[in-house]
Amino acid sequence: MIERIKSDSSKPQPVLVVGSVAFDNVITPHGSQEGILGGAASYCSFAASYFAKPLMVGVVGNDFGEEHLDRLRSRGIDLEGLQRDESGPTFFWKGQYHENFNRRDTLDIQLNVFEQFRPELPTNYKSAPYVLLGNIHPALQAHVLDLLEGDGAYVLADTIDLWIDIERDALLSLIKRVNLFVINDSEAEELTSEKNVILAGQKLRQMGPETVIIKKGEHGAILFHEDGLFALPAYPVTDLRDPTGAGDSFAGALLGRLASRDRRDFEAIKEAMVYGTAVASLTVEAFGCDRLESAGNSVIAQRVQELRQLIQVEQ
Repeated sequence: MIERIKSDSSKPQPVLVVGSVAFDNVITPHGSQEGILGGAASYCSFAASYFAKPLMVGVVGNDFGEEHLDRLRSRGIDLEGLQRDESGPTFFWKGQYHENFNRRDTLDIQLNVFEQFRPELPTNYKSAPYVLLGNIHPALQAHVLDLLEGDGAYVLADTIDLWIDIERDALLSLIKRVNLFVINDSEAEELTSEKNVILAGQKLRQMGPETVIIKKGEHGAILFHEDGLFALPAYPVTDLRDPTGAGDSFAGALLGRLASRDRRDFEAIKEAMVYGTAVASLTVEAFGCDRLESAGNSVIAQRVQELRQLIQVEQ
């Protein structure tokens, strides 16, 4: 039985997660590791699994062993939508982080079977009430939305600077169709031409999404919503090992928490950001999904409480 964070529902809500599944080789000032299970769909699904029932959509190659599938299944992640392409290996990325972890260099990237990936949804995925679109090509993100049944899904979308550079029009069209757009501060500046993060967030909301969250790495995140603005610090991590997947973990836990409460209002999103921040702080304390996968509810609950104390002041 999968242990989940206490929710407002006895049955976990399904959360559709679409994105990449990869093998990563990561080099950091604290060491290196090869063949790490990574990719946005992996991190998002592991994070969401503490709160909801992830329905994972992605593609893996002929080198993706049963042991990796078992890891995903062990957290209750539904893999019916995970395609296997026997024509080649799984998406591969190799990167190196600099001393302060604020910059990284991509040393090698091989799309492999991911290059031909086109998401398809099993019938029971099409009515998912919560949808997380990982940072794949915006045309593929839009394709997933086209496959959904009805128009009641709450959709979170992420992106990367590559799509801002080469697929801006497709991205701008896509974000008009989503409820919550998550982006980091440098990407927000690039997309809006605003150096001030507050102005950038306001401009992004004018582009279509009702809610925007701008991630600022070790400086936390800022929520922009019609009911107000909310700034949350990052959890004070002292043992940083591998930042890969932190943003995906934040998004997965955030949407999973919203799904578990089946609420989408300003206060619920603020609270979900606290959970997302707590879970992301675990991800960075080990290579890949290792810490995220094994942390447990009590550790997450403790970090949530510590974050609440950080932002609480006497009246």
